[in-house]
Amino acid sequence: INAEYMGSSEVRGRTMSNKPPPPKRARHPHPYSRDGPAVPEEPPPSLDNNVVCQFVSNDGVVTGPQLMLSVGTTPEQLHELVNQLLNNTEPTPYSFYIGDSEIVQHLMATITQQKLSCEQVVTVLYQPQALFRVRPVVRCTSSLPGHEEPILVVAFSPDGSQLATGSGDRTVRLWDLSTETPLATLTGHVNWVLSLAWSPELLERPCLASGSYDTDVRLWDPRTAQPIGRPLSGHKKWIMSLAWEPLHSVSEDQAPRLASASKDATVRVWDTRTARCLFILSGHAACITAVKWGGTGLLYTSSHDRTVCVWSADNGALVRTLRDHGHWVNSLALSTEYVMRTGAYDPLAPPPTSRAAARAVAQQRYTAACAGAGGTGGERLVSGADDFTLFLWRPETSDRCVERLVGHQQPVNHVSFSPDGRFIASASFDKSVKVWDGTTGKFLSALRGHVGAVFMVAWAADSRLFVSASRDSTMKIFNPREKKFKFDLPGHADEVYAVDWSPDGQRVASGGKDRTLKIWRS
Repeated sequence: INAEYMGSSEVRGRTMSNKPPPPKRARHPHPYSRDGPAVPEEPPPSLDNNVVCQFVSNDGVVTGPQLMLSVGTTPEQLHELVNQLLNNTEPTPYSFYIGDSEIVQHLMATITQQKLSCEQVVTVLYQPQALFRVRPVVRCTSSLPGHEEPILVVAFSPDGSQLATGSGDRTVRLWDLSTETPLATLTGHVNWVLSLAWSPELLERPCLASGSYDTDVRLWDPRTAQPIGRPLSGHKKWIMSLAWEPLHSVSEDQAPRLASASKDATVRVWDTRTARCLFILSGHAACITAVKWGGTGLLYTSSHDRTVCVWSADNGALVRTLRDHGHWVNSLALSTEYVMRTGAYDPLAPPPTSRAAARAVAQQRYTAACAGAGGTGGERLVSGADDFTLFLWRPETSDRCVERLVGHQQPVNHVSFSPDGRFIASASFDKSVKVWDGTTGKFLSALRGHVGAVFMVAWAADSRLFVSASRDSTMKIFNPREKKFKFDLPGHADEVYAVDWSPDGQRVASGGKDRTLKIWRS
């Protein structure tokens, strides 16, 4: 014991205490202090309460009477209830929404998220999901060499039975999917093959179109692996994008027309039977990056001149110009793109046996797709650009955007609607994929996992999953509804430039800088 310290205490005549010092006073916020009054924590919402709900279809049709439901009701229970109200003999899967939020956990979670009261009538919107479920691909079943330069584009046929790849080695290759082996090599181009597009006509005249850096478009018969007619020549610079006329828009006695977009700032529309250019769209001032053929007789083009143009597919007249972007527009996507790509092919129905029947089925599927998400009865268009933004449009009726979609930190490489039109996925140089509501443009989630730029995405046919391709040599599977990363698909030795998910949902094909085609299955 310190003697000096003890001495100083004894001098004062005090006795040292062995008791510990008293604790410090707890600090309580004063009602007038800067910390403010203490606010008691709100108890978690009880799931024992009830709420009055009214079911409404995505077409706005009221279904059944108003029902008193527990706020703990799950989507599975709502699914059973709606099927009973509709008297469905076979259960149909549905997704449920309150406002613009999907019910994922239970009613109370979504009501709280939307800041609604359980004392008012809550409208529950239900939308049918795909009747089939695509299993996620998790393994590489084949690594197919053959191309001598990087693979730049991969494309499945509308029914998913055939696969084509285009490469920097100036060839197009067809692959046998039953044996996963090379089938044929299509030669004729004298420079890189940059784009491929399958005709929706599968019965009488199946056709594959390829566009090249050599400025020519070539047509091929996939059954014989022979060219069809002469090359479609006329562009002054290389071909950037190709688009076929939708099957339901084709006249009974005509073949589908083909649109080709070029670096020379023009789009040419071709008669594929006579190899004759019907008319030229020449309103852009710089390179055209993408062309899409809509289902109502309109063509859509994006350009480095920062605009998106809408054209008449009948005579090539300019209908309107969409001007909100501030930099190069890189990519376009239509909400009806999946049904126009697949034409009359439906994974759950037998293929039609005549061309007239095929056109009728294609028209029916297109009409259903337009009335699907949102019930608006029209196509929606999304554009992605180097200004880090996307714009959502209803280009048939207006040149004003529905919504400006912001959040990316680098240029947007690729945009794509889900097959049911409810989601938009955007791939960017900022190493992320973002998911947006396909009707309102509302931001839903940012999905990360890649460590390099993301080049493109491809959706599964049931809209429940999509795959992304990246500079980091991997692909990744994401679930947009759960907002989660699901599976990693490593295997490529270098950057993955192209990926496609077959319309039947069975396979994913990918290719890139390592010159190897990989086929993935569940």
